[in-house]
Amino acid sequence: MQVKSQRTWIKNPLDCLDPAYAGGIVIQNDLIVELIRAGEQPLQAVDEVVDAHEHVLVPGLINSHHHFYQTLTRAFPAALNKNLFPWLQSLYPVWARLTPEMIATSTQIALCELLLSGCTTASDHHYLFPDGLEHAIDIQVEQATKLGIRVHLTRGSMSLGEDQGGLPPRTTIQTDHEILDDSQRLIKAYHQYEDGAMTRIALAPCSPFSVSEELMRATADLAQDLDVRLHTHLAETHDETDFCIKMFGVRPVDYLERVVWLNNRTWLAHGIHFNDEEIARLGKAHVGIAHCPSSNMILASGQCPTIALQKAGCPVGLGVDGSASNDGSNMIGEVRQALLLQRLRYGAKEITHQKAFEWATKGSAGCLGRDDIGEIAIGKQADIALFKLDEIRFAGAGSPVASLLLCGATKADKVMVAGKWRVLEGQIVGVDMNQLMAKQITLAANLARA
Repeated sequence: MQVKSQRTWIKNPLDCLDPAYAGGIVIQNDLIVELIRAGEQPLQAVDEVVDAHEHVLVPGLINSHHHFYQTLTRAFPAALNKNLFPWLQSLYPVWARLTPEMIATSTQIALCELLLSGCTTASDHHYLFPDGLEHAIDIQVEQATKLGIRVHLTRGSMSLGEDQGGLPPRTTIQTDHEILDDSQRLIKAYHQYEDGAMTRIALAPCSPFSVSEELMRATADLAQDLDVRLHTHLAETHDETDFCIKMFGVRPVDYLERVVWLNNRTWLAHGIHFNDEEIARLGKAHVGIAHCPSSNMILASGQCPTIALQKAGCPVGLGVDGSASNDGSNMIGEVRQALLLQRLRYGAKEITHQKAFEWATKGSAGCLGRDDIGEIAIGKQADIALFKLDEIRFAGAGSPVASLLLCGATKADKVMVAGKWRVLEGQIVGVDMNQLMAKQITLAANLARA
């Protein structure tokens, strides 16, 4: 039986990023099919009109790097006031005690927080698979499907334990064989290659200090064979650079090239400590960079050279990073952080609110290898966020769209993913948030004292 096509006009938004759709947009099923200029009407009849005169309309925000499970260890006492390596070493033993129930609940929490902040696509980097947690990615797929959010879930891995010169404890690592076999299984089970895909899988060895050179090469070969993307942390701290020189005899970008990762299939989290020659090489290869400003500030890691990387040819996106180094999953808040942090490096004229939104939408889509999301344009997926300016922080604001960042918006009023409303009146559709939060609090307490 053929399903009737539904046409919806999101009409006359208060403001938007482009005057080409100042009169709104028309959505048919899961696609944007018409852009309407101010004062104009749709070319064809519509089935539904959504009055948006109180809303700022923006493309759905795209989170290009996260660790959902870390919502269980926000502001964790043993990890406070530390740089990356000691921070990780204080948390690895805690994370080694994660259970399937904790993965399910923390995934829900992270995705709900993202949705409420205007995010429509989220990438997660899960690399912990202790005994009993072998199906963590399957659990994440299940929870994302229930919530109706678009996800790029990366099958992370750690294979280089402390006794082999790596950073993670042996209880958190797996063998190369286990990792590669499970990577193939997950791609076959869940990866959707078509436009409009709701679930994709990428392969993501955690970092140079937690996996072997052999695994990096084998993962690159597998990604090439199965046509999926590659992701890892790189050049986040000076400690990492020193580790690469000591362990592999080269700097991180040289190591990336040696293991056949320097190509447009790859996107990197952080990308802070590059020299000019390395930036040029990354740009020539079109390697994507997920800028994570809040995490970089909390761990005192440094500033990503976003504009230099973009000018060289790298897609640059935004990520909230782990909720134990942020310590939240608020995507619109992360866009503001990127605006402010990058102005310190490049100045106010170069880093505009439009530039920050570009990183959070089209830039992040580029990191994920997507050209069907990340902008409001005809033929793109109907992923949008609508924000109201009815809080005291917006009183007196001149430019509504700029005020989302400058005045500090924290919550969307409506969010649509693939043409379906997932947030309405500031609430996740079909989720008992109080019950979910209570469960998360209990599980976090259990994890902390286990």
